[in-house]
Amino acid sequence: MLRLRQYKSCDAEKIVSWLQDKDVFEKWGGSRFDGFPITAEQLDDKYMKNNGDCVEADNFYPMTACDGDEVIGHFIMRYLNGDPKILRFGWVVLDDKKRGKGYGKAMLKLGLTYAFEILQAEKVTIGVFANNPPAYHCYKSLGFKEAAGQTEDDNPRRVIELEITK
Repeated sequence: MLRLRQYKSCDAEKIVSWLQDKDVFEKWGGSRFDGFPITAEQLDDKYMKNNGDCVEADNFYPMTACDGDEVIGHFIMRYLNGDPKILRFGWVVLDDKKRGKGYGKAMLKLGLTYAFEILQAEKVTIGVFANNPPAYHCYKSLGFKEAAGQTEDDNPRRVIELEITK
């Protein structure tokens, strides 16, 4: 059964293993980190406080998706511009072996439930690269709509902003 839980330090090795292909890393996440490859230590530095607690108390919610005991996905939520009514989903990654099987969609549905019911957000936003049609269609199937005021261009690295309201 798929469930979400707060990120734990022991998740880092698995998460970074999904990003060890440099082409994949640069295509989907290269601009978000200083260098390749990202290491488990770098991920922990970003997500963990000195006392070993996750940084959730700082309005940054790294979440891990598990199928039973197996870590299969990861994403973060954070308040957009400090506004507790608007959450931003980001850094969505899924085990390559789980792609195309509905896990990503199920993970994001759980994330939306957490965002709206637990964190009491009124809106959730996410950006998707124009060159990632599977992710775009997944988000659209969950009810995300394109945010107003977007411009069309041929840049495959263009980010399409999507949003969904409660």
